[in-house]
Amino acid sequence: MPAHSSNPGGASRVRRRALLGTAVLVVLVALAGLLAFLTRDARAPSTPAPHSSSATPHPSGAAPSASPPPQENHRALPRPPKTHDPIVYGKAAAAALWSYDTRAYSQRALLSALRGWMTGEKKYVDTASVAKLVPSPVLWKQMADNGQRAKGVVNEGHFPDSFTRALQDDPGAITQTYLYAVTVSGKQSIAWKGSPAGGAESRVTTLAVQCRPSSPCTLAGVLPAVAP
Repeated sequence: MPAHSSNPGGASRVRRRALLGTAVLVVLVALAGLLAFLTRDARAPSTPAPHSSSATPHPSGAAPSASPPPQENHRALPRPPKTHDPIVYGKAAAAALWSYDTRAYSQRALLSALRGWMTGEKKYVDTASVAKLVPSPVLWKQMADNGQRAKGVVNEGHFPDSFTRALQDDPGAITQTYLYAVTVSGKQSIAWKGSPAGGAESRVTTLAVQCRPSSPCTLAGVLPAVAP
């Protein structure tokens, strides 16, 4: 468990455009990366960069997925924890985003499961930032032919220093959105047919986690840059 407190005292202001630019809500956050994330239109198109097939494949978009495995094991899909601690939730979400098993379920089933981790508030949710971390349907099929799977293991999670300082500057502004920046580090181990051990690569990401007092935490999205 992280040493940082999950009950910060405040936040600094950040501007964001409401959906379709019809309203503006001012939130205090000093972190530049979080600012870019929160100010983006929830429906604005994104143009993510391509990724390698062995780690973080290129975006899946909305294209039809390949046919699911004959016996799909939905129990193997990631399930969100019920917690009000943004760091606990961020660590679980990072592990889920770094993990997949082409032998157990389809690409479409994984995308659907990850949507279940996300907030239902359209003003804050960025599903594209999560979907782009899932292999595309074509790549998924190629990976499935090789029985490729990956497992994410989390080592540590914390509030970025700049975010913590921003929270201390204004104790109360975060109550407008209840969005927290959480940086998580760990490893992703990849295996495939003929190589059960596979290889492991270090991973670090910063997530936007929403934790309102009245409901368990949810994922808002993945920030475009890591905040230390």
